[in-house]
Amino acid sequence: MVYAVGMKIKTDTPVAKKAREGVMEFLLMNHPLDCPICDQGGECDLQDQSMAFGSDRGRFTEVKRSVVDKNLGPLVKTVMTRCIQCTRCVRFATEVAGVQDLGMLGRGSGEEIGTYVEKLMTSELSGNVIDICPVGALTSKPFAFKARNWELKGTETIDVTDAVGSNIRIDSRGPEVMRITPRLNEDINEEWISDKTRFCYDGLKRQRLNDPMIRGADGRFKAVSWHDVLAVVAEIAHQVKPEEMVGIAGKLSDAESMMALKDFLNKMGSNNVWCEGNGPSPNADLRSGYIMNTGINGLENADVFLLVGTQPRVEAAMVNARIRKTVRGSNAKVAYVGPPTEFNYECEHLGTGPETLTEIAEGRHSFCSTLSNAKNPAIIVGAGLFERSDKDAIFSAVEAIAKNGNVVRPDWNGFNVLLLNAAQAAALDLGLVPESSQSIESAKFVYLMGADDVDLEKLPNDAFVVYQGHHGDRGVYRANVVLPASAFSEKEGTYENTEGCTQQTLPAVPTVGDARDDWKIIRALSEVAGVKLPYDTVGAIRSRIKTVAPNLLSVEEREPATFWASLKPDATQKVSSTPFKAAIENFYMTDSITRASKIMAQCSALLLKK
Repeated sequence: MVYAVGMKIKTDTPVAKKAREGVMEFLLMNHPLDCPICDQGGECDLQDQSMAFGSDRGRFTEVKRSVVDKNLGPLVKTVMTRCIQCTRCVRFATEVAGVQDLGMLGRGSGEEIGTYVEKLMTSELSGNVIDICPVGALTSKPFAFKARNWELKGTETIDVTDAVGSNIRIDSRGPEVMRITPRLNEDINEEWISDKTRFCYDGLKRQRLNDPMIRGADGRFKAVSWHDVLAVVAEIAHQVKPEEMVGIAGKLSDAESMMALKDFLNKMGSNNVWCEGNGPSPNADLRSGYIMNTGINGLENADVFLLVGTQPRVEAAMVNARIRKTVRGSNAKVAYVGPPTEFNYECEHLGTGPETLTEIAEGRHSFCSTLSNAKNPAIIVGAGLFERSDKDAIFSAVEAIAKNGNVVRPDWNGFNVLLLNAAQAAALDLGLVPESSQSIESAKFVYLMGADDVDLEKLPNDAFVVYQGHHGDRGVYRANVVLPASAFSEKEGTYENTEGCTQQTLPAVPTVGDARDDWKIIRALSEVAGVKLPYDTVGAIRSRIKTVAPNLLSVEEREPATFWASLKPDATQKVSSTPFKAAIENFYMTDSITRASKIMAQCSALLLKK
């Protein structure tokens, strides 16, 4: 529309109102009167628009058209008769998710949204079509007929199933989490979340640990009181040598609990404390060596990406969505070194192992010219490389590539490490680095704080294992003592995401059974063991954290690593010829919560089968 000088536009005249009523009448002409049984009822855009601009009656008396429902998988429920052909879902699938699954078929009254060939929607972001659908055509299949939105209490918190820290809202009714939806945060997840984040919530009520338990002589667990179980753990802890004590924080651990665990074992004389996923000998000297220095939002300024041993689509779906957005918006080039995998954007596969990195570092690869001609090159290294024995040599090669390609300079730091787990960054900030990389092989007392993916076969048979966690997962099978803890949805905890931004969870539902917050359990144990920790409140333990890593108290702020230096200046290792391998085999099952989820099990069975 062309606006002339002095033009007056009136938006509230009888003519404008009549026009709006006419548009709403056309929209509602074929729309069924499903509001009483529609899951979108109460939060439906069409309802709101109809109330604001619609008429009190319609003139259409013919038979309403009907459309056959489509099967998009275990996550998205379809009632396509309600569809108003706005094509939001088609645009999302094509532009944001990067899958050509949905499209418009037919013309006129026979027009409908569907898949060209009957198939499931196989994107890791498919659940977002539920949010953008303005009517009840696409709704949540697991949430169907469970609750109305006005019955739910919303709690703004963050996700911990990966290292991105997506901003979410947990909707609960009484003691149960009913659903999870995204919150807007342009710097981290924009308005999207991954399917794992959205649908893992049913795992929060399955296989939960309710009571403290001790394994008896017959191999069975017996429920006991907190007083008794802490007395047993304290007694065993004093019977072993300090160098035989090991503490391992799990991938869902918050900063408060990791600080308490480190302080407790330090007071017992041991410094063998680490976080799973960070490898046997993590380098925690410089923050620039283990965080995403560019920032998730800053990736949009890059014009060339080099992905080293990482598959962002399964490791951090929201980071991958940001890379895809950059590729679509500015034609950025992406190159990848690692095992063959699927990307939802154009990507050049350079090789599968470290020898390709060596070629690029020495200037013998054709990609070197692309990197040197880039204005803002970005290197993203996968945290799965932390577990490799030659990681120092690999990081040295990456550092050489960064120097040769002008990746790090005063106005741009394109060196990034994409972490896998929510606890990794805070653990390295707090100095959870073991004295000995072989400490677990000689350990007699092992404290597993939600750590389920540790290789416990290396443990001596007579080792005493304490498992503190919220789910009966892998670590429980080897445990002698079980201490029930709170899940992330039941406590106030501090987390640092992969870009170094500190965020906090808030309790949405009450704790299960006799469970307690992780740091409170360790604080109580320290008193029973005679090495009382000097904090009794969340504020006091955060004051202790401030003395170690002050950046963890700057909530909702990203503190960049201000210092850049050689990651491993004395690296004398040689790179192994072993090719890189995938860090995550199953996107839908990566931790104790997702492994307990029936919805995630359905996704694994249906969406991952080839």
